[in-house]
Amino acid sequence: MKHRVSLNKPGGERWTGIDVPAGRTILETALSEGIDYPHGCRSGNCGGCKSHLILGEVEMSPYSPFALTEEERGRDLILACRSVPWSDCTVQPVEADEEAVHASRRLDCRVAGIDRATHDIRILSLEIESGGPFDFTAGQYAALAFEDLPPRDFSMASAPGAARLEFHIRLVAGGQVTRYVLGSLRIGDRVSVNGPMGTAHYRKGHRGPILLVAGGSGLAPIKSIAESALAGGAGQDMFLYYGARAERDVYLEDHFAALATRHPNLHIVTVLSEPDAPTPRRTGWLVDALTADFDDLDGFKAYLAGPPAMVESCTESLLSLGLARRDCHADPFYTEAEKESDGSGRGTA
Repeated sequence: MKHRVSLNKPGGERWTGIDVPAGRTILETALSEGIDYPHGCRSGNCGGCKSHLILGEVEMSPYSPFALTEEERGRDLILACRSVPWSDCTVQPVEADEEAVHASRRLDCRVAGIDRATHDIRILSLEIESGGPFDFTAGQYAALAFEDLPPRDFSMASAPGAARLEFHIRLVAGGQVTRYVLGSLRIGDRVSVNGPMGTAHYRKGHRGPILLVAGGSGLAPIKSIAESALAGGAGQDMFLYYGARAERDVYLEDHFAALATRHPNLHIVTVLSEPDAPTPRRTGWLVDALTADFDDLDGFKAYLAGPPAMVESCTESLLSLGLARRDCHADPFYTEAEKESDGSGRGTA
């Protein structure tokens, strides 16, 4: 059994039609037929395939609330990557907010550097051997494959155009891939990189203040966004809040201090949630630091990355402080186990 799905362009113009077999999603079928349907992660995490359900009915498998909110669902918005038609339908992708459009690449890379950032985070530098050039927008991510291990998604920490690709990889309990990277990967090893993906990317057209919020290795895409924005001449105030458990979990502090020295509009705050010794730093939860420091975020653009619980709590608070939802771009780092348990997120184990 198949259902006919009519696809409209974002402006409303009739695009094309596809026959979606039972059990298949709209996005899966569209891509299999060579249709360039907007998308990112394909796993219900990024919102890149968010669409208006104009006519018909669909069943959606589990997805991240960061990709599609309850309010949006109430306005008949769906995720094409999670939607299986129950009847003939008409769908239309939403208008993109400075959509990042790059050719999808499969790169063959060589490990050029493995630096210890913290006890459980390594900074991986890759040289592209073939498959380039690799264009992406700051804040996006790619799928990395090591040896015969399954691919996992990691954010680019390097700014677009840098000589090497940089990734921050944190050890995940029970994670086969991250355990391999921290314990067995060596200089010269080959790595496959597929991307770019993701919609929580830098919007250079925004002229208001920028709020950057990172927890743990979520500093990777935030670093890329900060460097890209400053290199592009962004002169508005930029506030970077970084959350870590204890002193041993803080990294790249000198790098960001030097960046702030060159760019006085960059303001950095580090918050420790579980300090193991007296500290002059801010302490407590990252969300509490944000609510203490800001009372009105109207006109801000915010980018958040890191543990899902942190991203969720901070997102809710920022919205309550007047941040427009369209100006909130969140990238929660789900582990593979979390992804498999609820069907949402991009795996990083």
